[in-house]
Amino acid sequence: MKPWLFDILACPIDKNFPLKLYIFSFENKPEEFQSIINIYESRDINFIKNEKIINIYQKNGEYYLKDNIIIEKTLIKTYLEAIISSINEFENVFDKTTNELSKKCFQIMNSDVKSTIINFFKNQKFSLIEEILPELYFINSIKLDFEIESGILFCSNCKRWYPIIETIPQMLPDKYRNEKKDTKFLETNKNLLNEKFFDQDLKPFKI
Repeated sequence: MKPWLFDILACPIDKNFPLKLYIFSFENKPEEFQSIINIYESRDINFIKNEKIINIYQKNGEYYLKDNIIIEKTLIKTYLEAIISSINEFENVFDKTTNELSKKCFQIMNSDVKSTIINFFKNQKFSLIEEILPELYFINSIKLDFEIESGILFCSNCKRWYPIIETIPQMLPDKYRNEKKDTKFLETNKNLLNEKFFDQDLKPFKI
């Protein structure tokens, strides 16, 4: 499961959105996280432009963008609003892995990247859009290049939890879920979640 998918997932039972995402492991190797950090910190605009992930268009004095998150050519103000909304989804993402580099990526996203893009949006000097290409590239990389191997999607409204097993979110109705398999998954990973999580009236199964 790519982090991008979390932007659109709602609870299949009560349609609550957004969910909470607890990440237990990634498929990616540590050097992949380090590579993204290095590109961001180097701020090599020419390299990022050559990657052709963020595409900038200008027509009649207006700027338009599209990338791997916003796939349709979009007026820059609307584009940035959507990107900021996508960044805000990280407030509901909790990295419970042992990977310090993935944690650093999320920390960069929630601080430097977020504040830079919000400030750029507020100033509305859209002709300087290339100045935030490193931030936009970073967001696209986190959302689309990383693969969550295991974790839990949790609905804070109805208290249902859905395992992510071998990259696939198992978002089935209660009657189709395998109690033995699901509780074993929860038991195996209980050390990655705090007691407060288990004190809730978890559904459809708890341990």
